[in-house]
This record gives sequence, C-alpha cells and structure tokens, in this order.
Amino acid sequence: MAKGPRYRRSNRRREEGKTNYHRRLRLLKSKKLRVVIRASNNHIIVQIIQSKFGGDKVLVSAHSTELTSKFGYKANTGNVPAAYLTGFLAGLRAKKQNIHEAILDLGIFYHRIRVLAAFKGILKSELEVPYKESFFPDDLDERITGAQIEKFANLLKNENPEKYDQIFSGYLKKNKINPLKISQIVSNTFKTIENNA
Repeated sequence: MAKGPRYRRSNRRREEGKTNYHRRLRLLKSKKLRVVIRASNNHIIVQIIQSKFGGDKVLVSAHSTELTSKFGYKANTGNVPAAYLTGFLAGLRAKKQNIHEAILDLGIFYHRIRVLAAFKGILKSELEVPYKESFFPDDLDERITGAQIEKFANLLKNENPEKYDQIFSGYLKKNKINPLKISQIVSNTFKTIENNA
C-alpha cells in the first residue's frame, strides 16, 4: 500500500463504485429536487428528494409492495410493469404535493430496463423531468404493458408446457394469475392508481 505525506486515499463509496461524487456535486449545485429510482431483485423504490445541509429529505416515496397491498396488483413486484406502475404512483403523489419538476438522479445505473420503466411512469404522470427520447430502448413500451411476458408465456406453453409450469409457478399456484393476461392486470392496476392515488 502506498504511503507518504502526499498520499491520499479516495472515499470508500467511490472505491466500491457506489457514488460518483463529481456527478453528485453537480446535482446538488442545481438546487433542484431529485428523482431517485432504485431497484432490487424483488422491488422498486421511487423517491423525490430535496437536498439540504445535514442530509437529504424525502418528500415523496413509492414502493412496489404498495401495488399489491393498496391497488390490487397480484403479479411480481420486481418486474418491468411493476416498475412503471411504481413510477406513475410516485409521480401522482408528487403532483398532489404541488411538485411539478425535478431532475433525474440515476446514481450507479443498475437494473437499467426497470429503472427506465419507472422513469417512464413518472413522465406519464406529467411531472416535468428533462430527458432525451433516445434514452429509452425501442421495446420499452411493449415491456411496460406486460406484452413481452405474455409472448414468452405463450411461447413456452406451446413448446414446453413443463418449463412453462416451472417458470410461471409463482403466478399459477401462489397468486392464481394467468400469465397470458398480464397486460390486463397492468391496465387495471394503472386505472386503480389513477383513480385512488
């Protein structure tokens, strides 16, 4: 390990690849509210954050588990449609609190498609966030509606029924959902959020 009077060790979170401090400083200097989207394997969290001395303040928050507990969504809360619905829910809550604009804070960009789906949900709620259309992949709209899951389920059901039962066992046995009707579930949940959020 290097030693000496001029040696300086970099910040721990920078070494771990968790924080880009130069980008974070630019975001903080803008003094605008930040939209923060984080995805784990099973959940999506969307927050609108205000930066303050002494720590950040969360003004609006939406978690994908709320889709099942409050809005009747029965499918997986970690998939692309759930990310879209969570972003839409956060955007509507922000509008209710008279928040009309923010900037996107991606941090380290993991789980790219689900993060972009949540961002698309925020834009659908008409919250103003600067972006470029080229930022989104071409098939994102199809993924958001659940059509891609339906296509895959239909293909498996016709070509390999055993694998279909194995992969979609969580839908079929646990939640008693037909994977071939995911887009209808997404559409119904979207309407429920729109009417009750």
